[in-house]
Amino acid sequence: MSAEPRINDRIRVPEVRLVGPSGEQVGIVPLAKALELAQEYDLDLVEVAANARPPVCKLMDYGKFKYESAMKAREARKNQAHTVIKEMKLRPKIDPHDYDTKKGHVVRFLKQGDKVKITIMFRGREQSRPELGYRLLQRLAEDVQELGFVESNPKQDGRNMIMVLGPHKKKTEAMAEAREAQAARKAERQGVPHLDQSPDTSVEQPAEEPAEA
Repeated sequence: MSAEPRINDRIRVPEVRLVGPSGEQVGIVPLAKALELAQEYDLDLVEVAANARPPVCKLMDYGKFKYESAMKAREARKNQAHTVIKEMKLRPKIDPHDYDTKKGHVVRFLKQGDKVKITIMFRGREQSRPELGYRLLQRLAEDVQELGFVESNPKQDGRNMIMVLGPHKKKTEAMAEAREAQAARKAERQGVPHLDQSPDTSVEQPAEEPAEA
């Protein structure tokens, strides 16, 4: 069944409770009278409450209403926060440079408001040293504690050890900050000064002439 309301001659009831273009209550009128008013106003008669007795209909520009509703829905989807779980894999004996690189990715994910699943992969004899992975996960959690927290404590999963970090910032906050930063960069490229960079309008005072003897 169509989710769209019935409009104009698709409405099949003897009378309707009519609402005017500005939301005013007209009252219960015959369907023919409601359609006549719609023609006079050059608007559509739209059934907005089909289950009411009698059904409630409103005079409106249905095409404009549909367009505005679609734009609102699009904007809502654009601003909707989808929590994403990123994944980062490490080895128990990771070298310092690789660790810093991996940590940088984790920092970026947390700043974006995403969760991060950290997986320590054990191979061969490393499986007999789970404390190596545990200490590495603890170190990483401490290094990024300003941005995230341990949402799921380290636990063994077969040959792997897994921990989940959650961001302190909500996804919506991270998205808003990212948009503000993008707008600031765009303004800077276009040469728009920031508020704290207003031009110096002070006038240099001329040096005083030495007094004559």
